Amino acid sequence: MYQKLLESSTYIKRRIKSTPRIGIMLGTGLNKLLEKMEKEEVIDCSEIPNFPKVTPDKKVKLLFGSIQHVDICVLQGRFPYYEGYGLKEVTYPVYVMKQLGIDSIFFINSCGGINNNLGIGTLFIVTDFVNLGGNSCLIGPNDNRIGPRFVDMSEPYSKEYINKAKQIAHRLRIEPQQGVFGWVPGPYYETAAEIRVFKNLGIDAVGMSVVPETIAANHLGMKVLSICCVTNMATGIQRTKHSNDWVIEVAEKASTNLSEWIRNIILSI
Repeated sequence: MYQKLLESSTYIKRRIKSTPRIGIMLGTGLNKLLEKMEKEEVIDCSEIPNFPKVTPDKKVKLLFGSIQHVDICVLQGRFPYYEGYGLKEVTYPVYVMKQLGIDSIFFINSCGGINNNLGIGTLFIVTDFVNLGGNSCLIGPNDNRIGPRFVDMSEPYSKEYINKAKQIAHRLRIEPQQGVFGWVPGPYYETAAEIRVFKNLGIDAVGMSVVPETIAANHLGMKVLSICCVTNMATGIQRTKHSNDWVIEVAEKASTNLSEWIRNIILSI
């Protein structure tokens, strides 16, 4: 894998002029941050050696640019586990970002609310996670050039970045919630029985991404911040049937405040 990462990162470095230090992975409907980027360079991930293969109807891109003076790299689109990618493929972009010199990464995504204090449209800071998928991207041989065999998870999300995010939210008059995120493989929305179990485990929100990528980032020694938009309440709490169109609509409405919040966080670190 180490050799593959070198090939991927070498190709990218030859294509770009910037030197990003912050990586961002954007979820469904949360693309307004891209409007704030300057000097944008775009690479289709299908062109990068060793990246996961992309289906013809799917576009995944790496975007390079800056927010004022800060160079960033944004992954637009993902390689979801529920589409049949292995977890090493799901997390491969995180490993490549590290090879590019990125040491901080933000995971921005949509999620379902379980905690009754959450509401649709709430912005949610992830403070910890529960891996409900029963799998890990770290299973298999380990290469110490990439990261340690056993990975500490006492601080999966940077307390420093969480505190900065909360301070900036207060300044912008944004009122986020925070708590524990549960990862499920999907692609079905969880059953009411599952949600009752998750709630008893102390999980506040649930989604189909973020946790594998968080594990990979911690393997690499990166500092992680994850902010979710609650686009629906979970099954058994929400009384209507789930709709992906509704998820996208809610995420797009929240995206304006969220993108300004993320922009300010980027500038602060």
